[in-house]
Amino acid sequence: MKSKRKSEGTIWTIPFIISLAILLIILFTTIFAQYIAPWDPEMLDLKNVLASPSAEHLLGTDKTGRDIFSRILFGGRLTLSGAFAVVAISMVIGIPLGLFAGYYGGKADKALMMATNIIISFPPLLLAFVLIAIFGRGFSKVVVALGIIYVPMLARTTRSVVLTQKSRTYVEAAEAMGYGTGKILFGHILPNCMPTILIQVTLDIGNAILDLAAMSFLGLGVEAPQSDWGAMLEDGRVYLLTKPLQALAPGIVIIITVVAINVFVEEIRKYLNPTERKLPSYRKLVKRGIIPKEAK
Repeated sequence: MKSKRKSEGTIWTIPFIISLAILLIILFTTIFAQYIAPWDPEMLDLKNVLASPSAEHLLGTDKTGRDIFSRILFGGRLTLSGAFAVVAISMVIGIPLGLFAGYYGGKADKALMMATNIIISFPPLLLAFVLIAIFGRGFSKVVVALGIIYVPMLARTTRSVVLTQKSRTYVEAAEAMGYGTGKILFGHILPNCMPTILIQVTLDIGNAILDLAAMSFLGLGVEAPQSDWGAMLEDGRVYLLTKPLQALAPGIVIIITVVAINVFVEEIRKYLNPTERKLPSYRKLVKRGIIPKEAK
């Protein structure tokens, strides 16, 4: 009988593998939705309204006869692309702000911290409502609004890591060698900050999925004939008691996606943190020849 591969000291734990597999499946099916979806997501079939799941329609149809499974695949493409766009906007603005504030300190740092504390004290959706009232309705405008709202937290995370890194020896050496500020910040400090920043960014993707779904559910996101997971939740809400799969299907997909992202990030965080990483026992290290066996 073959012994099971041990996962001590490696990132390849069971939760990491399961969450990674789920995320890869979701990404693959949404990216190649046009080849996987059995029906056009916007094709109406008024003769087959609110149909139950069958071989022809795996998850049934909605109030206008559209295939729910196909709509989930194409809606996932819009939801995920929107979430990535939100995070991209926050990265473009938030990372440079955090870098300069953490490195220079002074009044700029105090101003950034004051602004982030004020913004973070408000619920994200409330701020999104304010910005949408200024920008107007529409999916792209919701993406921009959420991207701006996510900037303070990412800037704050970047600043905290930079404060730790700027006192390291390699930064002092770079300054002594006469490197410019841009070279030090983006060539030396930023690469060492990226593990922590990427963890925050990945978490923000899950939060963005929830916020985009919430905005579409409230009618402020995508507009017909487009649909995302949040809009599908709203469409199926009125049929929750009679045809629950219309609302449950997109809701379950949202939950699975966000939970998989959180588990994925948590496992990476544990691996990068040596105090939480599961390491082999002393006996196993001796058996593998990593530690020499003590002489009797």
